[in-house]
This record gives sequence, C-alpha cells and structure tokens, in this order.
Amino acid sequence: MKLTSGSIVIINLLALQYLPVLCLSQDFDFFYFVLQWPGSYCDTKQRCCYPKTGKPSADFGIHGLWPNYNDGGYPSNCDPDSRFDKSEISSLIGSLEKEWPTLSCPSNDGVKFWTHEWLKHGTCSESELDQREYFEAALQLKQKANLLQALTSAGKKPNDEFYELEEIEDAIRQAVGFTPGIECNVDSSRNSQLYQVYLCVDTSGSDFIKCPLLPRAKCGSRIQFPKF
Repeated sequence: MKLTSGSIVIINLLALQYLPVLCLSQDFDFFYFVLQWPGSYCDTKQRCCYPKTGKPSADFGIHGLWPNYNDGGYPSNCDPDSRFDKSEISSLIGSLEKEWPTLSCPSNDGVKFWTHEWLKHGTCSESELDQREYFEAALQLKQKANLLQALTSAGKKPNDEFYELEEIEDAIRQAVGFTPGIECNVDSSRNSQLYQVYLCVDTSGSDFIKCPLLPRAKCGSRIQFPKF
C-alpha cells in the first residue's frame, strides 16, 4: 500500500499523541520505602509543627515510596498532566493522617505533603500503581515492616539512649529480611541520631527485596534514638 504525504503526516501526529503515554510507562527498577522517626525530625534546630489532628503517635511515619534506578538515579515528576485527587483516597485519609503525618510548619492537614509525594514520586510508578494503589501500597508496607516493634523487641527503645549502628541495622534486618539503609541527622547538641530508614521494595510495591544499592548516609558508629 502506497502512503500519501497526508497519510504520513497523520501517522506522525498519532505517534506524537501517544508519546507521553509511552514515556509514562518507562520502567524503574525498585522503590525506596522511606520511614522517618518524628523525634529526630523535631529534635533539631529546625522546628517542627504537629498536624492539625494533633501530635502524631510515637512511631515511625511514612516519608515516601520512591521509584529508583539501579544506577542510583531516580525519575521524578513523570506526569505533568496528573493531579492529586483527594477523592481517590477519601477512605484512606484516616490511615494517612496516622501513618503518613506531616510535621512541616505551619501546622496543616497533610494534603500538601501527600500531593507533593504523589506528583514527584507517585506519578513515576503509574505503569504499576494508580494513585489509590500507590498510597495503599505504602500503608501496607508500613504495617508489614513494623519497625518500632522490631527495634523495641531487640531492646532498642526511643528513650534518648545511644545504640550501636550495627545493632540497629541487624534488628531491622531480622524483621524485614534485608539490610536497611540508615540515615542520621544531628540534634542541637550535634549528636548523631536515627532519622530515616530506607527499605527496598519490588516494582509492584508489595514485597521487600535486597537493596540494589543503599543510600549514602552519615551516621556515627553509635547513634541516639530520641524520645518523641
């Protein structure tokens, strides 16, 4: 069949029309599932503000579920046409307020935080998870990890005590089956303290996996687990 110049133009326009969809479907290699200790977020020179629902429970909160590449890079803001639709996750709001609270100032209801995480990171997993599935996956991973229980069962309690970094890593490894990445920050007295835990998750957002690489983090050999 011989194509006319007009047919070729139409075919090219159709190809351009579907190009964004193909870009959205580009692969990533794994997720970082990042959990944050609120005591370490607040126990710095940078102040924190409790959400409008009140002080969160003394437990690890979700920071994000971030698509990553094996080479250390990561995609971001993958779908400029995507919008955060609160109605899509209306039945999850109570769980998100509890498990994914915001500590940023001024005090707010968390929607800005969740919107940021969806637009920057969640849109890069749309080949696997839609908006509701993305937030559901994070909530389910939080329950599966149960980090605070894992640490307290190993005698590592949030009581301002210092613990060996290797012992913290080992307690989490025993619970989830894989070595975590540990990120520390420092308090106003310059003590190194447990801040964030990175766990690696398969592209379905369902199962923990061995990390292809762990984030570089500056921690002392002994770190503080502050109260909250």
